[in-house]
Amino acid sequence: MSADQQPDAPAAGGWITVTLLADSTHAEELSDALLEAGALSVDIEDADAGTPDEQPQFGEPGMPVAVELWPHSRLHALFERDADFATAMAEAAEAAGLTSPPPYTTAQLDEQNWVRLTQAQFEPIPVSARLWIVPSWHAVPDPKAINIILDPGMAFGTGSHPTTRLCLEWLDALVRGGETVIDYGCGSGILALAAAKLGAARVTGTDIDPHALDAALYNAQRNDATLELLHSRDNIDHRADIVVANILANPLTVLAPLLCSLTRSGGRIALSGILAAQTDMVRNAYRPAFELEVAGERDGWVLLTGTRA
Repeated sequence: MSADQQPDAPAAGGWITVTLLADSTHAEELSDALLEAGALSVDIEDADAGTPDEQPQFGEPGMPVAVELWPHSRLHALFERDADFATAMAEAAEAAGLTSPPPYTTAQLDEQNWVRLTQAQFEPIPVSARLWIVPSWHAVPDPKAINIILDPGMAFGTGSHPTTRLCLEWLDALVRGGETVIDYGCGSGILALAAAKLGAARVTGTDIDPHALDAALYNAQRNDATLELLHSRDNIDHRADIVVANILANPLTVLAPLLCSLTRSGGRIALSGILAAQTDMVRNAYRPAFELEVAGERDGWVLLTGTRA
């Protein structure tokens, strides 16, 4: 829908989401201008996410500080149902230095029981016969199994994403007790918790997001598990038998020297968050310390694993 087109009148109740694309020069200015023009909220995401053109997240360890947003950004602006968002778009475009509003689409966001709707998306997940991931609002399906009770909070990691499942299955097959494990980019702590519950002797989780560390600590306490949790700016003072990192291909490539150094000689590493087309890029970054192999693939995502030389 172009800026001079009006959508059909929405039904009563709910909100309107306006979605548009912008380049790195105008995305942040448009976001600020939309808020000034009456948007309730605006979020910006990488329009190339999930493709080989995706860009690293801001502030990844070892990376220069980003001065621009993604080359192709997608903005989602939330408005009250009866707001004049067309005028708001025109005002925001002018404030951002554009000659005309960019093309945009609209969608109605109905009032919902958001807690119930969100919870309904996550059911207990059987990783294997001995390991289950159970959302905190569900009953435990198999009391005899190893059950990880999980509340993701504001962090990534519910067990439902293909990359998380690949890592969980790998840990379930590998951990037999007594290992030292590092979960780099731990999110909700799901992989670190799995390693601890499977019998690892020492498990360290690290993340760049303080909310993730809060969620991981809460989940560790709920599961009576002991995790060492560190911000990624802090040094990890030991090498591990097992290193697992479920992030994205670009930051995994940048982090290769660090993750290699954290894995002891003869130790194992598992990397995910990698699209199949990005396999060779990540493999090359970890040579000669590792000769990584594809240990699993699901829905276009791959798991790369190897043994430290």
